Amino acid sequence: MMWIFLWIILLFRVIGDVFRDDSLSGWGKTGWTFLVIILPYLGVFVYLIARGRAMGKREQQAARARQAALDVYMRGSAGSAGAGGHADELTKLSELRSRGVLTDAEFQQAKQKVLTS
Repeated sequence: MMWIFLWIILLFRVIGDVFRDDSLSGWGKTGWTFLVIILPYLGVFVYLIARGRAMGKREQQAARARQAALDVYMRGSAGSAGAGGHADELTKLSELRSRGVLTDAEFQQAKQKVLTS
């Protein structure tokens, strides 16, 4: 049963790699998919021999792209330095208070404005 499970995982990894590869044309993707579905054992082994070396590179590129998208999302939702998020405004207010530009009362009032907006 474990071998069947591992075979199914390998089959889906090959199919996923076929569709992840931007260098393959539509006909190439159709041909590989057809071969892997109609003759699964032969199709998977031939694919691994012919194109298996670059599977790892494509997987790494996809992982980097997912990480970059996550980083962009996280920066956007957390508020970057250029966006003037709440955290940045509170940091600036804290610096002004520590330099003596703002009193504690002014700092609390400005902090409340930032947090309510």
